[in-house]
Amino acid sequence: MNGALLILLAGILWGTTGTTQAFAPESAHPIAIGAARLAVGGLFLMGIVLATGKLTFTHWQVKPTIIASLSMACYQPLFFTAVTRTGVAIGTVVAIGSAPILSGVIEWLVFKKRPGPIWWCSTILSISGCLLLFMNNEAVYVDPMGVLMSLGAGLSFAIYTLVSRELVENHPALSVVAVVFTLSAICLSPFLFIYDMSWMASLQGIGVSLHLGIMATGIAYLLFARGLLRVSSSTAVTLALAEPLTAALLGVFIVGEYLSAVSWMGVMLLMLGIGILVWSSKDADAGRVEHVSKV
Repeated sequence: MNGALLILLAGILWGTTGTTQAFAPESAHPIAIGAARLAVGGLFLMGIVLATGKLTFTHWQVKPTIIASLSMACYQPLFFTAVTRTGVAIGTVVAIGSAPILSGVIEWLVFKKRPGPIWWCSTILSISGCLLLFMNNEAVYVDPMGVLMSLGAGLSFAIYTLVSRELVENHPALSVVAVVFTLSAICLSPFLFIYDMSWMASLQGIGVSLHLGIMATGIAYLLFARGLLRVSSSTAVTLALAEPLTAALLGVFIVGEYLSAVSWMGVMLLMLGIGILVWSSKDADAGRVEHVSKV
């Protein structure tokens, strides 16, 4: 399957997170949900890789693995705390909107890969769409520390993407996500003892935990890792903006939320920006196949 489509599917699965959390028991704290999500996802991935016998630590890259694990572990509390301090709209826009830009800048400065005009066009359209999507008529409170934490969350995801691409180029994608998310879950395990986790014992809590851990984490990040083999890190992070798009549409059609005309305009811009990247990646894949056939 086309790498861009794999990442697009991952973004769609991530987009179900907000809707799923809306069905979580009231006693479930957002940070506790994030910790449970990584714990279930890590166990699920590690269980699969052990069952298939594909886990091997031969010539394993330790430093990138630690960086990727810490980045994913940092993302959860940074994002949820940012949303708590400065609101869902500002926290989400800054975190998700800054990730593609930070990824492109890091890729440019560190790996000397300058993003092309198609990426810039798609990213600007997608981020503009994200801004419009979360724009509403309510008063917006901008908390400086909350914004800083949102930027930290965006940077964490950008670093995770860049480092993971290096890992999946040298190791099986399943092994990479299994190891990274198991280590991330261990890093966040103290939160399982700090917050009340009794909500996980209910049927509702079990359902929410399994969906977030297996679908929105395990399978989603496995698709994302495999997609990274075929597209650049900066392109992958921009395609991941399918997450807020999916979340908004699910909020309307399942939760019964309302989107203004401006928000619907944001939806259209997001779809246009993502569509440009998917289309360009198909052309790139076709070009590679044609080149190989000629050789």
